[in-house]
Amino acid sequence: MKHKKKKKKKYRVFWFFAKLQIVLMLLVVAGLGYYYYGGYAVQVQKMKEEAAKFVRSSTEATFCASQTSVVYDKNGNTISTLKGERDVYYLPFEEIPVDACAAIVSIEDKKFYQHSGIDYRAIMRAVKAMVENGEVTQGASTITQQLARNIFLTQDRTWQRKVEEMFIATELEKKYSKTKILEFYLNNIYFGNGYYGIQAASIGYFNQEAAKLDLSQIAFLCAIPNNPTLYDPLSNMENTLGRRDRILKNMYEDGQISQSAYLMAQAEEITLNRPEHEKNNYVETYTYYCAIRLLMEQEGFVFRTEFASQEERDAYQEAYNEQYSQFQKKLYTAGYRIYTSMDLDMQAKLQQAIDEKLSGFTEQNEEGIYKLQGAGVCIDNETGYVRAIVGGRSQDWDGYTLNRAYQSYRQPGSSIKPLIVYTPALERNYTPDTMVTDQYLEDGPSNADGSYSGEMTLRSALSRSKNTVAWQLFEELTPKLGLSYLKAMHFSRITAEDERLTSALGGLTNGVSPVEMAAAYATLENDGDYRNPTCIIKITDADGNEILSTLQEQTKVYKTTAARMVTDMLATAITEGTGAGLGVTGMPSAGKTGTTNDNKDGWFVGYTRYYTASIWVGYDMPMELPGLSGGTYPGEIWHTFMESCHAGLTSLEFLPYVEMDLYQKIRQDALGPEEGEENLD
Repeated sequence: MKHKKKKKKKYRVFWFFAKLQIVLMLLVVAGLGYYYYGGYAVQVQKMKEEAAKFVRSSTEATFCASQTSVVYDKNGNTISTLKGERDVYYLPFEEIPVDACAAIVSIEDKKFYQHSGIDYRAIMRAVKAMVENGEVTQGASTITQQLARNIFLTQDRTWQRKVEEMFIATELEKKYSKTKILEFYLNNIYFGNGYYGIQAASIGYFNQEAAKLDLSQIAFLCAIPNNPTLYDPLSNMENTLGRRDRILKNMYEDGQISQSAYLMAQAEEITLNRPEHEKNNYVETYTYYCAIRLLMEQEGFVFRTEFASQEERDAYQEAYNEQYSQFQKKLYTAGYRIYTSMDLDMQAKLQQAIDEKLSGFTEQNEEGIYKLQGAGVCIDNETGYVRAIVGGRSQDWDGYTLNRAYQSYRQPGSSIKPLIVYTPALERNYTPDTMVTDQYLEDGPSNADGSYSGEMTLRSALSRSKNTVAWQLFEELTPKLGLSYLKAMHFSRITAEDERLTSALGGLTNGVSPVEMAAAYATLENDGDYRNPTCIIKITDADGNEILSTLQEQTKVYKTTAARMVTDMLATAITEGTGAGLGVTGMPSAGKTGTTNDNKDGWFVGYTRYYTASIWVGYDMPMELPGLSGGTYPGEIWHTFMESCHAGLTSLEFLPYVEMDLYQKIRQDALGPEEGEENLD
């Protein structure tokens, strides 16, 4: 009986595999048919021919060519040059450290000396891992494939690019020796921060030639190219060290180094020694950021700030980082000419104002960076372009420091009120003279001075920054509606958790950046029309052919009348409210202070007809600063800077809203409310 059952079971297994083989054969036949009759055979053949042409026309010079990109200020003066300098720092194979070759092969392509450009086993392992994990968890590109992609192709993740990459790799292996391919590779891979090739990276990070580096330093450098953003030693040193240790372990296990060498290299402390060079720190970093994002947008990347889930956010961030890194590399090799709106004279004035007002705070952190920091942004109200941007106090420092003006997000305090409370309320039948009540609210906020003033005008409530009034108005509007204005102006860190009443007082989950605040207040000055902040006017190639230009398209966020009303109210705030005495001499000014709980963040954001400027002061690691408020250090910086910028300019009044109301009434009487309102705005 048992024998019959076993026989029956074997019989079922046999037919299962027989059927499986038949299905697989049918799939193969169907796939081949689809391949030939669907037009893919012609497409693949064309890619194969193109790959052969690429390699056939290549010479050794192909792998060391480089073009310099140049950045100009608003007057056409050179701000900086970006050059990968592959031609300057190119090393022949015999001058490349042996440990560098061993390290990169050990971590990137163990079968480099055995395969002919493609490691089919690695591809199968990657496919298997993808099936098991549901996503790509390991790479399959050989060193030759990576070289093919870096020199001849884009970084697009399409099957066409991958197939052509494989064709080019096999052609490269036919034309060049393994040593040549490794030479090309180590002279062309990107080591972050503008460094292409092992020699440029050695000089850039350690200020000495690659031949003089020790094993630990070489492994450290070879850790960077896999993901220059993730393993950037300037911002992610721990990540770089972790991958260095993995490389050293691989080299030991592969028999490339001894155990003692492995342990000594792993224990070595890495100290960067970057060469000094002239730079406009904050101007350069912001310019590169703006240029990269514009190039990404031109290639079809869609920027997002709202996500349905954390998984969706993480997937977007991964795609963003990959695209950003790709175009960051191109800045150093494509020979761009980048024309900006930056005014280096205004830049110097803003930097000086921040440095002087905070000069009494000399305490530094363990890295030697001032603990108390400040940041500021100035936008030209006529054009909407950024004129000056300062991301911190002046300090001697290797490389670039954090640009807090666009990279840091802090709680805005009461400076957020005009954007999400008062201007939206003015769109909904409120006027500056509407009476509101400053009163105790159960489970609500108190005012900064702890007192309540009873009935007052909306103008007075804003100028005196009454928290209770802002809270009541925001509750009436609803947080969702109020925050929708920030989303319309592309504030990037607003979350669903911010839909709460505390947001009316600036209690946001992630905060805002000085650039975002400057652009939002510039929107109020610009009759409610938002313009995306940037400093890029146009980008051309080395021959002057225009690649892209910016037109500063406007988007209506606030109604014109509401924007003019709140401007008039903010002018009161700067003459007799919390910003009293901070206006520009002889020039109508509007602005708002902002101070967070425990005096951790101070803001002053304001404008004239000419310029809008936002200023933030606080510690990088939030902590109390006694005496800090929007009207002290931030307000003083704003006043000093704006005074210097307006010297000699003709006084210009803000556009009146009273006449606008009269015009609106005439239009509505003639055309009806809806049509009149539409034409007005």
